[in-house]
Amino acid sequence: MLRDAHNRTIRDLRISLTDRCNFRCFYCLPNGEPPLARKETILTFEEIAYLSDIFVSLGIEKIRLTGGEPMLRKGIVSLVDQLAKLKPQLQDLALTTNGHELPRHAQALKSAGLDRVTISLDSLDRDKFIDITGVDALDKVYAAINAAKIHGFDPVKINAVLVRGRNDDEMIEFARFAREYDVAMRFIEFMPLDSGHDWSREMVVPGKEIHDAINAVYPLKLKESSRGTETAWKYKFADGAKGEIGIIAPVTEMFCGACSRIRLTADGQIRTCLFSTTEHNLRDFVRSGASREEIVGFIENAVTKKEPRHYINDADFVQPARTMSFIGG
Repeated sequence: MLRDAHNRTIRDLRISLTDRCNFRCFYCLPNGEPPLARKETILTFEEIAYLSDIFVSLGIEKIRLTGGEPMLRKGIVSLVDQLAKLKPQLQDLALTTNGHELPRHAQALKSAGLDRVTISLDSLDRDKFIDITGVDALDKVYAAINAAKIHGFDPVKINAVLVRGRNDDEMIEFARFAREYDVAMRFIEFMPLDSGHDWSREMVVPGKEIHDAINAVYPLKLKESSRGTETAWKYKFADGAKGEIGIIAPVTEMFCGACSRIRLTADGQIRTCLFSTTEHNLRDFVRSGASREEIVGFIENAVTKKEPRHYINDADFVQPARTMSFIGG
């Protein structure tokens, strides 16, 4: 088992496949950034599969593939097929995507062994969607949600980053969407990980406000399986309607004490927290010819450096140099 210095067991690995994205969401990558050098810098699929095998041998139970937009990485179905071979020790293999390319690959990904998908959807209104993401692709996201349901991904999770003055007036519409389409709607507080560095506390819609607004229209009941080491408080509708509401509130209700996650960036850096200001260069260590035993030692040592908490609410907080697109969600 991987344990950090604060006696937290690490069971969840987020792997970024690429820093590139075909959206320009204002809360992440509004101006774009020069992409990483490709072959020389990012991990190959062979390296990802090899390292995933090591991580799973150390007790990792869940792997989530992220980006950037992970489906821009050619051959992703073959990688999923390789990672699925780590089951049953690997209990959950998931993907977070903006949905743009999902309809073309949903069936192949499911057949290869992908268990779940999470699709980003920050507005149900076309004009607002364009304003937030920088692209006119709302119809493609709807198609992605339908494809995920048709091909048996269950549950289908939908992520919406709520931002004051941009889409916070859609909370009830999103809840209605969850009920009508039987999806797990996840509301996420706006975090300081944008390349434009425009984040401010005034733009954060607190998790409690989200809960209270929805609960006033569609009464919610906390699910018995909620939270633990997961990021979201999960609710079902009290009237028995289909769908689910999840609230992820890292700014106003930090859950660091139960955090079970580490991240591997597209260029092979271990990040022990989204807001880490240091990284651990696993890629170069692997490429130096290190043995499997030595790699295990490197990973175990990096995990002991996991921060006790994030420092967003501290006066001297420093936003990480790399944005969400480079880190992986």
